Amino acid sequence: TSMFIVALLTIAKVWKEPKCPLTDEWIRKMWYIHTMEYCLAIKKNEILPFATIWMKLEGIMLSKISQKKTNII
Repeated sequence: TSMFIVALLTIAKVWKEPKCPLTDEWIRKMWYIHTMEYCLAIKKNEILPFATIWMKLEGIMLSKISQKKTNII
């Protein structure tokens, strides 16, 4: 059991709480996923289901980007 305790202590020392990512990081990741899924939908000729799923999200992302730009100016 002493090895188990040492292992737990080592893990506790190394463990780092993940930080909350910035909005820009999330937007970039979501935009990348959007682009990849769009290309796949075009390739599979299934653009309508793709469009209905991503239409709202695209609007949200673009409004966040423009909001961020206006806050900087």
